[in-house]
Amino acid sequence: MIKNYPTKPIDKITQPVQRFIEQEKSGGLLLGISVIIALVLANSPLSAAYHHFLEQTFGFRWNGKVFFDFTLHHWINDGLMSIFFFVVGLELKREIIGGELSNPRKAMLPIVAAIGGMVMPALIFLLLNPSGEMHKGWGIPMATDIAFALGVLFLLGKKIPLSLKVFLTALAIVDDLGAVLVIAFFYTADIEMTYLLIGLFILAIMYLGNKLGVRSIFFFAFLGICGVWTCFVISGVHATIAAVLAAFTIPADVKIKETIFISKITNYLEAFKNIDPTENNPTLTNDQLHVLEKINVATIAATPPLQRLEHVMHPIVTFVIIPVFAIANAGVSLDIDFYSLLDTNIALGVALGLLVGKVLGVVGFTAIFIKLKIAKVPEGMTIKNLFGLGFLASIGFTMSLFVTSLAFTEEEYQTQAKIGIFAASIIGGILGYIILNKNTESSDDNE
Repeated sequence: MIKNYPTKPIDKITQPVQRFIEQEKSGGLLLGISVIIALVLANSPLSAAYHHFLEQTFGFRWNGKVFFDFTLHHWINDGLMSIFFFVVGLELKREIIGGELSNPRKAMLPIVAAIGGMVMPALIFLLLNPSGEMHKGWGIPMATDIAFALGVLFLLGKKIPLSLKVFLTALAIVDDLGAVLVIAFFYTADIEMTYLLIGLFILAIMYLGNKLGVRSIFFFAFLGICGVWTCFVISGVHATIAAVLAAFTIPADVKIKETIFISKITNYLEAFKNIDPTENNPTLTNDQLHVLEKINVATIAATPPLQRLEHVMHPIVTFVIIPVFAIANAGVSLDIDFYSLLDTNIALGVALGLLVGKVLGVVGFTAIFIKLKIAKVPEGMTIKNLFGLGFLASIGFTMSLFVTSLAFTEEEYQTQAKIGIFAASIIGGILGYIILNKNTESSDDNE
């Protein structure tokens, strides 16, 4: 029996934190806490300081000129969120290459559900806001917050069939891709073609490096940040698009196959075991270090850079970037005349788009394809839990807030959209949980 590592005093702090991070629902829980913190800050005596802090500017000075002189709020939305979209791009590529989206028959239903869940909310919003400045917000109710939706789903634990969790995950990933395309084509400012072409040229170099077998993370990070991201920002194309495109150039193959890796590691472990350790010395011998270095090299060679990056960056995005984004963007003052929300149909369009449009799109499009026998029903799925998933898909916090910042510059319109997002997301999350929980309880009773 292999004994556990000896515990140190610091482990009493780090181990509970590690257990929290490893839980699927932790990201959604932390996001919810961040939204509450933002609302408290925006509705307290600290409100002025909170907004003033976000409007602080900083940039880079070179030869007397200032570059990228953005507000902190802008840096969070264009800088930190680029890292979020980079991870989204990594997840998309992984799913397309070897995940749920790699099999056309399995992928068809969540793709169709995601398309329905994007089209119907946009149509409902446009029906209520057909013209003027308000109609620019049609992309806001299209998005699903994967962290929140999966967080609610995982609260139900093992009651929920794995197929439903996979279906919602695939749906949300396709939904993210749709949001990226919407941002690229409809929420991009005037384009400076020279810098865009330079950015695309550097992107081509990254792709060529992938095909030539370059596996250095530094190579892709340097060209991606200093080249592609910088050129896209200057060109006017939103920085998040650069992040997704850069993610698609990251190698997803391994340098050595599993069988070779197993053989190498077995030999290295045998060699390590046969080396005589230094007597009464806590440090390793040079021979032991040499073997461990070979094990590390072989492990890196057997791990796709794409998955290595995703594994390292996912906790950073979930537990740092998204909470920071939520604190910076969810701060809505509730000291408003709620009748003023009816001055336009923005709040109503966003709320109904998410709460009604998402459900109609996800459930309706899925049911049609199943009825026409174009796609098969996933194991464990019923019409009731499909409705539950539809309501969970109406949770739109992160992506909807992000699109709001792109769609509207007027604070009044942004506030109305955020109120609509909060209302629909809270109601949708609660209804989705109740429906799925009752459905699983009734299934248990029948058994």
